Amino acid sequence: MTRAAQVVVDTMEVDFIDVNLGCPIDLVVQKGEGCAVMGRLGRLEQIVYGLSSVMDIPLTVKMRTGLFEGKNIAHTLLPKVRDWGVSMATVHGRSREQRYTKLADWNYIRSCVDAARPMQIFGNGDVLSYLDYNNAMNQSGADGCMIARGALIKPWLFTEIKEQRHWDISASERLEIIKEYVNYGLEHWGSDQQGVASTRRFLLEWLSFVYRYIPVGILEHVPQRINEKPPHYFGRNDLETLLASPNCADWIKISEMFLGPVPTGFTFLPKHRANAYQ
Repeated sequence: MTRAAQVVVDTMEVDFIDVNLGCPIDLVVQKGEGCAVMGRLGRLEQIVYGLSSVMDIPLTVKMRTGLFEGKNIAHTLLPKVRDWGVSMATVHGRSREQRYTKLADWNYIRSCVDAARPMQIFGNGDVLSYLDYNNAMNQSGADGCMIARGALIKPWLFTEIKEQRHWDISASERLEIIKEYVNYGLEHWGSDQQGVASTRRFLLEWLSFVYRYIPVGILEHVPQRINEKPPHYFGRNDLETLLASPNCADWIKISEMFLGPVPTGFTFLPKHRANAYQ
């Protein structure tokens, strides 16, 4: 990792490098990576000291509360990584064992904020509305908030937070956001066969989050909660209903609006089903 950081610093212009200690996926953890590093203090110290020695930009880390439910250790690790050279840390309010189930513990994040001072701490978990954001920040006293699934489900969430309002965005406006995403993909990967395939793959993965959004105008109770599984519903028009479909075939149909027909025999199943449904 030290050599990789050296290459990044020497060849790219980046604002900071973040070490992800929060990934709970079995394949990653079994290799001693992601969350597994939280349980290997010596290895974590080597990583932080090694990276710090070759970097002239901030080093940050993201971690979970711990490896096992009910056995939080983040508050004990944060003062150590602070002293080793980490500039800022993000705490996801769940353990590795919890994955994305149950609610994020923003009260525990407050304990981490207190333990890590004067290092800045960002909190993470379950923010899907400006009210969620306000409550999380007030509850935790964190210096900032990292948003992941919430931003995938509704990319306009940051506008809602900035303007402190619920946005009943139309289906056509949402489709324009998808179109913009596709254009970014084609710009990055190219518009040849391989570029279209890469863009489609990432688009379909994203659409596996997009369908979870329930429009404000048809919600029985506002705001929507990220841990509440969206029921099947009919939208206010055919496009809104299509965007709400949990069916992979409909996601493929949406991709064909922008990228043309899929190859014969094409199939898709999302690889990441991150949810906190109760």
